[in-house]
Amino acid sequence: MNYQTTPLRRALAGDYAIGLMPATARRRFEALLLDDAALRVELGHWQAALASLTGTLPERPVPDHVWEGIQARIEPQVLHLPAKKPLWLNLRLWAAAFGIVIAVLVGVLYQRDLGVEYNATLVAANQQPALQIKAFADHLQVEPLALAALEPTRDLELWAIQPGGKPISLGLVPTAGRGRIQLSPAQQALLAAPLTLAVSLEPRGGSPTGQPTGPVLYQGQLASL
Repeated sequence: MNYQTTPLRRALAGDYAIGLMPATARRRFEALLLDDAALRVELGHWQAALASLTGTLPERPVPDHVWEGIQARIEPQVLHLPAKKPLWLNLRLWAAAFGIVIAVLVGVLYQRDLGVEYNATLVAANQQPALQIKAFADHLQVEPLALAALEPTRDLELWAIQPGGKPISLGLVPTAGRGRIQLSPAQQALLAAPLTLAVSLEPRGGSPTGQPTGPVLYQGQLASL
């Protein structure tokens, strides 16, 4: 099977993230993840999108016709006829519901923030997504997915690595992994080239040498949208 076609890779990543894959297919897909950074990025998109659906929903009053249906089942000897609503009102309700469904599907499957130019999902050594980074024109927006706890004397530092080049610091990862990293003009220019992003464990305040001094905990490819 040709795993390089975009529709197939997107479908496989979606099935894996949702949990629809059989055990044999899951093991084969996890083996592909080990050597395919772009596939890990695609999986990270799906997992981040699905994570947004786990939030609580606000309470809504139950419509009258639902209670009428329940009462009709409890008291079958009584005939309960729901009041007829004008046709134009039903059409408006269907149109509104259809619009909401389309908006949710588009938002989940193709999350595209205005102004976002590049995106990266950084994974840990076990290939689990840990950090999502969205690159805007002059800053990075960082969102944690599954970060390990840090000691108070440690910080996480983000590095940009061009092919064959040395790591260049982009700044410290915000506390708890969520926040904004402002970029200098020189750092902004780096984003136009193919990059690997990596996060190392450093002393409080960042690396004292200008290069990573601690272990690299997370890494991933920066991809254009």
